[in-house]
Amino acid sequence: MNTVISADPPVNQAPPDLDPARDLPRGFYEFLLPLHRAFSPRQQELAARRRRVLEAAHQGRLPDYLPASEATSGSWKVSLPGWCQDQRNQMTGPGDDAELVVKMLNSGAPGVMLDLEDSVANAWPNLTQGVRNIIAALRGELTYQDKKRNREVAISESKTVILTRPRGLHLEQAGVIKGERMAAALFDVAIVAYQVDPSRLKHPLSIYIAKSESADEALWWRDLFQAVSAARGWPSDYIKCMALVESHPVAYQMEEFAYNLREHMMGLNLGRWDYMASLIDFTLHDPAWVLPDRNTIPHDVAFFQNLREVMPEVCHKRGMLAIGGMTALYPSREDAELNARALKVLEQDKKNEANSLMDGAWTGHPDQNEIAVNQFPYPNQVQARRTDADIHKDLRPSPQGVGKRTLEGTRAAVRTVIRYRNGVLNGKGASLLDGYMEDLATDRIYRYMIAQRILHKVAVPDAEGRSITHSPEVVSRLFDEELERLVTQWPKAEAGSPETMKQARDQSEGMVLGILEAQGLARGVRSE
Repeated sequence: MNTVISADPPVNQAPPDLDPARDLPRGFYEFLLPLHRAFSPRQQELAARRRRVLEAAHQGRLPDYLPASEATSGSWKVSLPGWCQDQRNQMTGPGDDAELVVKMLNSGAPGVMLDLEDSVANAWPNLTQGVRNIIAALRGELTYQDKKRNREVAISESKTVILTRPRGLHLEQAGVIKGERMAAALFDVAIVAYQVDPSRLKHPLSIYIAKSESADEALWWRDLFQAVSAARGWPSDYIKCMALVESHPVAYQMEEFAYNLREHMMGLNLGRWDYMASLIDFTLHDPAWVLPDRNTIPHDVAFFQNLREVMPEVCHKRGMLAIGGMTALYPSREDAELNARALKVLEQDKKNEANSLMDGAWTGHPDQNEIAVNQFPYPNQVQARRTDADIHKDLRPSPQGVGKRTLEGTRAAVRTVIRYRNGVLNGKGASLLDGYMEDLATDRIYRYMIAQRILHKVAVPDAEGRSITHSPEVVSRLFDEELERLVTQWPKAEAGSPETMKQARDQSEGMVLGILEAQGLARGVRSE
């Protein structure tokens, strides 16, 4: 019998013996408590609203553009700081990996995002290590030990803009305030802001907002930034931000979202892999939205390309930067063929984004920086607008006729979610799998894709060309086969142990069943 699991654990639990006076920065608990009282209840209200919007979508009432307002018809613009004018490449990576953080900051990338969210395992040790690294990086003090050369490597002097990505509003932090849960985003912003001294920073504290689902959520962030600034004695507009567009509803509210944060906003970023997962979630019941195998979806598929063209128009209309999405295929210093292919994919992807009037790229590997930057001929393209621009394009063009749907595609999805989850169980929020850097976004895409194929009983060809109809039993067999294959290949392929791989297999299948359970469709669909 497999356990149905609703989703990733939404709560990060601090150790039961946590003593705020001993284990947190001195005075931080007293700084945090009034913020928690003011903002955690609002986070709960926003989370409830998210659930209602998703339920409405599953009943056929899908997100759409909002009526005209001051946000869309007014003449407002953001004031883009001089230190943030050139963001032709923003390199991103987990904040809990000191070596990677230093390498990213020494890569020459115009911007670096230090992550506490998807690329970091949602566990207390990873979180606290990430916070320590970020504080040290902001102060220019972070180092790592290069064991091959037996030397300590420090951060070089540069103009690189450093942004911190806290966890999103869908996550909670428990155990810091006894018996209560708080918004994880609140904890992350507060603990970083509490420990930085503006006089020691090369630019104001800058936050990357993740996983937003409505313009109203921007008001939560605005009020949090201003409350934190007031408590620290900073100007109300001191904290700056960029925001990821990685949910389907907020794609229809980009202008309104930026308007609500206009005193802080520097730009928007197309988080396309999480966006794809959200798009599947919101169209789960529509058979026309059964996605093809991920590796057969072109980078310019219409549901990406339309958003990729709308975002720069919205951003440039308001004086903001528009940053493109992540290229997940990583270069390799050991495999020349893979390296050449990865850099060619990178060049094509970023050239397409530059032609779409994006101002910069997202990457995750130091070897990607030069090629990414070179695709953008100017520090930014904020002054560029299309004469025929339509900022109300269809953001839900059906993927029918795009790519292929095969059993091997489902098998690849099964294999990837097992391997990703095994990494999480071994403390890794992101894992390099077959040349691709995969984090929670990939895991979400594949879980929803598998559930979607079961839900619609999708018939696909197997490796021998036979037609196989997706069912819980068929998918469970794939989980069994891929687990056996991975364990047989041990220990070359993966970290951890065969036991954690088995646990990863069970959790991953449980999460797929959890998606069906949420639709009232999991009970009784497979034999026990």
